[in-house]
Amino acid sequence: MEVVERFHYGSTWGISFALLAFAACATEADPTLALFADTTAWVDLTHPFDSTSIYWPTAEAFRLERVAAGMTPGGYYYAANNLRAAEHGGTHLDAPIHFAEGRHTADQIPLNRFIGPALVVDVIRKTQGDRDYRVTAEDLQEFERAHGRIPDGGILLLRTGWGRYWPDPVAYLGTGLQGEQAIPELHFPGLHAAAAEWLVNERAVDAVGIDTPSIDQGQSTTFDAHQILFGANIPAFENVANLDRLPATGAFVIALPMKIAGGSGAPLRIVAVVP
Repeated sequence: MEVVERFHYGSTWGISFALLAFAACATEADPTLALFADTTAWVDLTHPFDSTSIYWPTAEAFRLERVAAGMTPGGYYYAANNLRAAEHGGTHLDAPIHFAEGRHTADQIPLNRFIGPALVVDVIRKTQGDRDYRVTAEDLQEFERAHGRIPDGGILLLRTGWGRYWPDPVAYLGTGLQGEQAIPELHFPGLHAAAAEWLVNERAVDAVGIDTPSIDQGQSTTFDAHQILFGANIPAFENVANLDRLPATGAFVIALPMKIAGGSGAPLRIVAVVP
């Protein structure tokens, strides 16, 4: 199983593995592809976009407006909708331009930053008693002591346990208020600035994801983790779902955002392959 072993540590082999898994779903003729199909599970890490989707309290929420749904005079069924939403809400991408002038917009991020081995750092035990917990560099180093070095090209996913609160805005955000008055009342975990610095200076991850509304804790007023990661052109994935279904290592992430020209973010469809 050389491919599986190298898939853990090399992005090129990882991409090949994912493509083989895709192909396995489409054909039964090749026994090699059938093997991958038999040993692969897919996990959807995306919350549905609907009227319950959680958005930043000052952002426009998701709306689906029906245009048509029914039989036409021509005798065939036809359905169509319009959708409206802010860039930043639901499971979404934060492009580096969001907090770092001159850095990548949503359409400029290289594709290899959206595809790579998943490293799931579980801090649920620490967030249970602290809604404002910030994942520390020591948490990341503790993960490495247990699971090995975070590989170059990895996608780091922070599991705080906040996914269990979706889509209850009061439990998830810490407040049911909307607009500017909600901002001081936000309470949810995030990434410590020192941990973001450690990732930028000591490791070479392609992206960082989290199961909360923001890579910074809810009480942040300066958004330091955003500034540090985005200054290094490292994008973030926010409101990631189902991290409890991934192992600490061994899964592979494919995260494809809407390609919005000049966008500071975008809705994200993110999935994981678990061999």
